[in-house]
Amino acid sequence: MTDHKDEIAANLAGVEERIATACAAAGRARDEVTLVVVTKTYPASDVRFLSELGVRHVAENRDQDAAPKAAECADLPLTWHFVGQLQTNKVRSVVGYAGFVHSVDRSRLVTALSREAVRAGREVGCLIQVAFDAGASGRGERGGVAPAGVAELADLLAGAEGLRPAGLMTVAPLTGEYAGREQAVFERLMDLSTGLRRTHPTANMVSAGMSADLEQAVAAGATHVRVGSAVLGVRPRLG
Repeated sequence: MTDHKDEIAANLAGVEERIATACAAAGRARDEVTLVVVTKTYPASDVRFLSELGVRHVAENRDQDAAPKAAECADLPLTWHFVGQLQTNKVRSVVGYAGFVHSVDRSRLVTALSREAVRAGREVGCLIQVAFDAGASGRGERGGVAPAGVAELADLLAGAEGLRPAGLMTVAPLTGEYAGREQAVFERLMDLSTGLRRTHPTANMVSAGMSADLEQAVAAGATHVRVGSAVLGVRPRLG
């Protein structure tokens, strides 16, 4: 293996150990947590190598990078997750490869996703992005809907052909009352998830935690952690 591949393999093993340790500390089974490797800015060759190492879930946040990468890796046993803010003009492309969209935060996006899922003959799992820094606009600095808007969006998803409400996602906010309080954010997300599952039992995914805070997310009960740099290294600068 090249030095780069050796580094990825070692990093992945380290992240797997972190997840296993966090699960043990929380009294959870390791298989309760799915690792989603965020491959943004990295080439399809790295995705292929991750697949060889046993990774089955990968994520992207920009369609212009994800679409060609997903096409190049179409022969691999991978589930693609779209985790970035999604504009409606990119929905047709994203629906072509993504099994899950983690960033649903407005009704217009639900309508667009449903239309394209039906057109493509696919079912897309949709996670509602919750913004704990949402202000008067009801939206967060990095996308997402305020907690009070979750139930309405979930009902829309449940009634939208080609879609299913799959759960909730959040990114720990940089501002507001929850800034620097990752554990509290993730625990609040779990509270919302418990309420959501009473009306939408299939919405059982909780996507929370990244390279720096995956332990807090696992402790709170997250089912999916989104890890990029801890596996693939420091990201190249985007020109």
